[in-house]
Amino acid sequence: MHRLYKPILLAGVFLWAGLTGLQAGTGVPVTDNLADDAVRASRYQLPIMLVFTGVACSYCELLEDEIIKPMLLGGEYTDRVIIRKLVIDNGSWVTDFSGHRTATADLAHEYGVFVTPTVLFVDPAGYQLAERMVGVNTIEMYGGYLDQCIESARRRLRDPAQGSHEPACKVVHRRPAGSNPAGFNPATL
Repeated sequence: MHRLYKPILLAGVFLWAGLTGLQAGTGVPVTDNLADDAVRASRYQLPIMLVFTGVACSYCELLEDEIIKPMLLGGEYTDRVIIRKLVIDNGSWVTDFSGHRTATADLAHEYGVFVTPTVLFVDPAGYQLAERMVGVNTIEMYGGYLDQCIESARRRLRDPAQGSHEPACKVVHRRPAGSNPAGFNPATL
């Protein structure tokens, strides 16, 4: 019986190392052509999730490592949303939804993105479908909020008439019962 522990332990170590290496090698696809992404989104009726990040943004790295990379690795989102990253402070350029080349920072400015990370959910024409997600409050709850916004964007994209009567996803922070409303800060949740 003692002889079985070493092979099982070694197999576990190799599996863990392999999965860790696989996640490290998986990156969020950085786009340089939103018009091409829009063609695919239109063909499959998928919303596009634009993840605006910064070069030295620790919260962007946290969001990528804890939420987005596992989404990509799991493969469960490939038929739900197209995920694209845009780095706003590295001097990069992107072809926008209308086919024009523009600085990524200018595109971020057009969308009113001033904080990283900011996640937008857009249709193939670049119009927002759901509430944007700005910053990271609580990483443990972020995935649930993200799923709500993805589903809201999908509904609005596939059935605009019905989607216009539904509330967009809302990242709602409820004040704990008995707490002082003046002192409530959702960023501390």
